[in-house]
Amino acid sequence: MELSHLDAQGRARMVDVSGKAPTVREAIAAGEVLMRPETLSLIQSGGLPKGDVLAVARIAGIMAAKRTPELIPLCHPLPISSVSVDLSFDTERFAVLIQARVKCAGVTGVEMEALTAVSVAALTIYDMCKAVDRGMRIGNIRLQVKRGGKSGDIVLEDTTAPFGGADEGSIDEAEW
Repeated sequence: MELSHLDAQGRARMVDVSGKAPTVREAIAAGEVLMRPETLSLIQSGGLPKGDVLAVARIAGIMAAKRTPELIPLCHPLPISSVSVDLSFDTERFAVLIQARVKCAGVTGVEMEALTAVSVAALTIYDMCKAVDRGMRIGNIRLQVKRGGKSGDIVLEDTTAPFGGADEGSIDEAEW
């Protein structure tokens, strides 16, 4: 398999996508922050000194998706049309679950933008809660769904509970 980010001499390069036609793209990624039960309770009750953890994490994730080309070398800047970051609680595992959905009409996919949104939302939760819980663990960051482009739709994981079905909120071609 040839690596697309390397030239014939093995040097890093940005892939030339100028010949590709724009198509509707969507990616869904997820991750989690595991914590002590008391920390999760503080987040749920809004009792942390730094403020509304979920609101700040949501905004941080959205901002991160938009800035992915500045953070990840060789990522193309894309005309992102939509970013959502959903957060929920897993009270059995004492975790905040994060899911990001990114959409665009472009020449390359938005997987990195969705993964970056999840990662930065998780880091924000950690930052806002570290004063009360330094033992938190960020993990299980993964791509769940990729839609559009040459390779078509790839569903790597069922995105039902807790965020709704994989098709819920997916791209409707009529929207474009």
